[in-house]
Amino acid sequence: MRYRVLGQTGLYVSELCLGTMTYGGKGYWSAMGTLQQQAVNSQVKKAFDAGINFIDTANVYSYGQSEQLVGQALRELELPRDELVIATKATGPMSETSPNGRGQSRYHLMNQLEASLTRLQLDHVDLYQIHAFDRLTPLEETLETLNDMVRAGKVRYIGLCNLAAWQIMKALGISTARGWTRFQSVQSYYTIAGRDLEREVIPLIEDQGLGLMVWSPLAGGLLSGKYPRDEKAPEGTRRATLDFPVVDKARAFDCVDVMRGIAKAHDCSVAQIALAWLLHQTSVTTVIIGAKTDEQLDDNLAAVNITLGAEDLKALDEVSQLAPEYPGWMLARQGGYRAKPPSKP
Repeated sequence: MRYRVLGQTGLYVSELCLGTMTYGGKGYWSAMGTLQQQAVNSQVKKAFDAGINFIDTANVYSYGQSEQLVGQALRELELPRDELVIATKATGPMSETSPNGRGQSRYHLMNQLEASLTRLQLDHVDLYQIHAFDRLTPLEETLETLNDMVRAGKVRYIGLCNLAAWQIMKALGISTARGWTRFQSVQSYYTIAGRDLEREVIPLIEDQGLGLMVWSPLAGGLLSGKYPRDEKAPEGTRRATLDFPVVDKARAFDCVDVMRGIAKAHDCSVAQIALAWLLHQTSVTTVIIGAKTDEQLDDNLAAVNITLGAEDLKALDEVSQLAPEYPGWMLARQGGYRAKPPSKP
């Protein structure tokens, strides 16, 4: 396992992060997974033994069950707290009846942080993330609240998920102007079959020195290689009941076709090639892996051992590259205007 610095901090996180969306299985989240305490303990221990020091959860995952299972696993396994980076999130609905049971108001975020700490059995979390964009709460209120959490010692760093580039930049501008704690990470969907992030968010990440945490690196399992191109998703798979995240399936299957050949040459799974491609992207800090079984987790963990050659990367880039869009193609043309100083006569 290799480790990378998160954003503009001195914090090292493992290049694979253990995702916990498959823990619990309450309500809507049962489509992701239904792992209970014994299975969760097994996964957490397996991940830690493999060198993973980064665990990502959220209050909405099975409406608190995921956090509760993670917290109990940490206690039962007696893992060293100072060797773990624990991340959670808040924004989504945690109450069907309260109008204040969701969002990014000071009221909701403070309530949810305390609830998350209780479920996780911790006195602080290392990374606290807003899970989406709240159009009703002023960004100033959200950012000041997050800053207060850091100052109180209950949160070490803050991050965000699923925001547009302009929203991220607006938040960074406000924090800088007010002298508040700055976002250090962006958690976003990014795969070889869905490279939309490269248009605006990744250039922003690189310019502002933010860490990138990738969720659903296998596009909801579509890039595992187990789905047939023109048939229904196999029974028991996630996409058989929840066709998410949104992906251009024709493009995805074209990528899988190329990855199959590369996987055969490397004597590994197609899923490992999809993960390895992400690990070869310089903007990526960590890739979040979630599994329903220990066998899936073992397969994902092995992706860190795959080194893709120049020809592999070229083939994968060609089959997956984005179609040019404005202003991207114009910016690319402008990039050479001052690449070199004028030569002297």
